[in-house]
Amino acid sequence: MSPRADGRVRHAVVGTGARAEMFVRALVLDHADTTELVAFTDVNQARMDAHNRWLTELGHHPVPTYAAGDFGAMLDKERVDVVLVTSVDVTHDEYVVAALRAGREVLTEKPMTVDAPRCRRILDAVAETGGRVTVAFNYRYNPLHEQVRRLLADGAVGEIGSVHFEWLLDVRHGADYFRRWHRDKAVSGGLMVHKASHHFDLVNWWLDATPVEVYAAGRLFFYGDTGRRHGYARDYDRAHGSPAAADDPFALRLDAHPRLRELYLDAEAEDGYQRDRNVFAAGVSIEDDMAVLARYSTGATMTYHLTAYAPWEGYRVMVNGSRGRLELEVTENDFVDRGTAGAVKGAALHGTEAPAEGGGATLTLRPFWAPPRQIPVEGRTRHGHGGADARMTGVLFGGHPDPLDRAATADDGALALLTGLAANRSFETGQPVRVADLLTTR
Repeated sequence: MSPRADGRVRHAVVGTGARAEMFVRALVLDHADTTELVAFTDVNQARMDAHNRWLTELGHHPVPTYAAGDFGAMLDKERVDVVLVTSVDVTHDEYVVAALRAGREVLTEKPMTVDAPRCRRILDAVAETGGRVTVAFNYRYNPLHEQVRRLLADGAVGEIGSVHFEWLLDVRHGADYFRRWHRDKAVSGGLMVHKASHHFDLVNWWLDATPVEVYAAGRLFFYGDTGRRHGYARDYDRAHGSPAAADDPFALRLDAHPRLRELYLDAEAEDGYQRDRNVFAAGVSIEDDMAVLARYSTGATMTYHLTAYAPWEGYRVMVNGSRGRLELEVTENDFVDRGTAGAVKGAALHGTEAPAEGGGATLTLRPFWAPPRQIPVEGRTRHGHGGADARMTGVLFGGHPDPLDRAATADDGALALLTGLAANRSFETGQPVRVADLLTTR
């Protein structure tokens, strides 16, 4: 989007939960010379009011707020250039399509949407309008992931034959998906869509390939009422006001976190949304243990596993090629401290409760006929998704150079999404799923 006469692009944020905060701070603090935040839209006025209070604390004036039903009027009245969508995943397509048809650009949080019909709707709107949709795949901007991209593109392992990718969510971070709206697969698409789309996008980007066929198996093993046999369950529906939750390491205490209390506990009266459900209560429809086998357009294959109840958090990626093997291992934290187990990993806390857990990263190249070589890790931090958030907003808001072409398009968003949707369908059918069939069948 070309800047206006004052040099700044006008942004409106749709969806003012915790996910919006990183973007809001980037707009008003880091890139105020190139961007302007002009409005909030949400289904909940209390959440918009909370963000406006925080803007005042940052020295920024409050911005106008609009009910979700007034989204179209907001676009015109506030002369919006770019719509930033950070609402609940199932609603993304509603705002993306409306913004495109109103002639606006769109930046949407991942996943782009949650199912194939909604994905088709977005892609059709892009084709019809010629509009631009960018998906905020911040993992592309992690310095480590950029290193992997460069090494593979430069032929460090030769022609790529296979990838093994294991992602571990610990019992603090993983549990949080089972307390909130993500526990409902119709709303989030499950972790194959909401979480793993990050990882599937990385593999697509690293391999410069598209997924062709997916076979997968997944189940709810640890959380939900099926997990009561493991002995961790307490008998309560939500943590707030429940004596049974007092000593539960899986319980989120909203009243102990000022930011979360404002966004959710104080806002409940408007929409009834409860942010602190019991992770072992009934009603969970997503999986917590998932295995995927995918085949790509280059002939390469990927084995992928996501565990949402691990004792440590991090990931391992191994790329096998015709000239050797590249191995990446990242430990984001090496254990979960019981005293902070009920905290939330995310922007809403600004790291104020970061526990004293260990982490680190190694990148190893193992060529044929030579000893393994440790590659120095460049630019990684423990904050903002390994430094990715600031680098992403620098490109998307600040106009910083993007030599690796990291800004993900609607097509990129669809390809990452479709891998997860194919996995979900394979969970149901027990059969391999051709990715292309998902967008052609009604």
